[in-house]
Amino acid sequence: MAVVALGTALAGELKINPFDGDIFRIGLGSSAFLLFLLLLRRLPYILTGAVTGAVVLMFRMGLDQALGHDLTPIASATRHCSAAVYYLVFAVGMSVIKPRLDRFYPLVLGAVTAVVDLMSNEAELLTRLLVTGTTTFELNEWTFLMAIAMLRTYFVTGIYSSIAISRMRIVQKEQNRRIEQMLSVSSGLYGEVFYLKKSIGTLENVTLGSYELYRRLADEGLQEHKQKVLGLTQQIHEVKKDSQRILAGLIKLTDREVPGDMPLSNLLQYTVRSNQQYAEMLGKSIVFTQKMSCDYVTSSYIPLLTLLGNLTANAVEAIRTQGQIHLEVREQGELTFLSVSDSGGGIPPEDRELLFEPGFTTKFDDEGIAATGIGLSHVRDIAERLGGEITIGTAPGLGGAWFQVRIPTEKLRASTPSDPNSMQESSFERLLV
Repeated sequence: MAVVALGTALAGELKINPFDGDIFRIGLGSSAFLLFLLLLRRLPYILTGAVTGAVVLMFRMGLDQALGHDLTPIASATRHCSAAVYYLVFAVGMSVIKPRLDRFYPLVLGAVTAVVDLMSNEAELLTRLLVTGTTTFELNEWTFLMAIAMLRTYFVTGIYSSIAISRMRIVQKEQNRRIEQMLSVSSGLYGEVFYLKKSIGTLENVTLGSYELYRRLADEGLQEHKQKVLGLTQQIHEVKKDSQRILAGLIKLTDREVPGDMPLSNLLQYTVRSNQQYAEMLGKSIVFTQKMSCDYVTSSYIPLLTLLGNLTANAVEAIRTQGQIHLEVREQGELTFLSVSDSGGGIPPEDRELLFEPGFTTKFDDEGIAATGIGLSHVRDIAERLGGEITIGTAPGLGGAWFQVRIPTEKLRASTPSDPNSMQESSFERLLV
């Protein structure tokens, strides 16, 4: 409130006098005050107007004394009290329309605030008439005041609208960043859930095998070995139970609709953006291109994002220092095709049959340690879970690897309302907007 009062008082000294003498002046104080009120909605408008009016009055009285004007304090206060009335009346008028400010379009907001400005000017003129006996203005002067009010308020509301748009863009950018983080986490959790389920199945088989061994040892009377095997079986069983509890928590996270259905185009954009950052982290110069001949909303965006993310990350790793990666989404008949191709070294024909086997890898780090070799087996399992399949080949025009996943469209396309006129944006699209 103090900042508003001081800022308005200082801005009010930047002024023009449209009439003879100094009987009435138009300054930037009212424009600054209006902008402050629009931006600082939490301030109590009427109290802010009273404080601003008092500060402006004292500020102008102080200037009179500092500049050596031959005025007594009472005469100075009489001369400038109308300005205090202006800001108080302006604040009262703004408090009346304050609850509706967000409903006004910029043009309407400019017109409404211009009316408030004119009412405040009239109150200021009336105060001058009562205090100093100054006569009212001529009709042409009132017309000039109305024009100035319109120009001033539309100028301020234009600035306010620009600031509001900038704020919305910043908020949207932050929301998009958070959505990318959530999608990255959800995609990672989806993969972890898949392998945790697989590990629990393995633990179940090991538990059964261990217990079967325990029974055989018991039948043969090998008490010492029997107890050791029983202890191991119990420990394996506990690990399985702990894994099941962890799996239950992860499933709750991955099953949440965060943030809702997603268009394939957004899915492709996030895949490209995240892998561009991955390529930069590895110090590689890679040009990403994409082509979409179809686009629809899908509720299976997490597994698709995991699938495309794995294939694209593999393509990034396959390129040595610089190259190109191309992603394509198209629909043909009842199938949707998603393909990733690169300009890397490609995949030898003899390796293609083993490529999707867990543990098979052709990638080694700088120390010669092999990768886990589970990424592509995970991709194959996701495709099969969605009722599709994956094929490998040589990328046309690029010479590297080419992976194509084809999935029945009905498995991916989210259900839509029967009436096309009643279709609404998905929650994901609404969030972006």
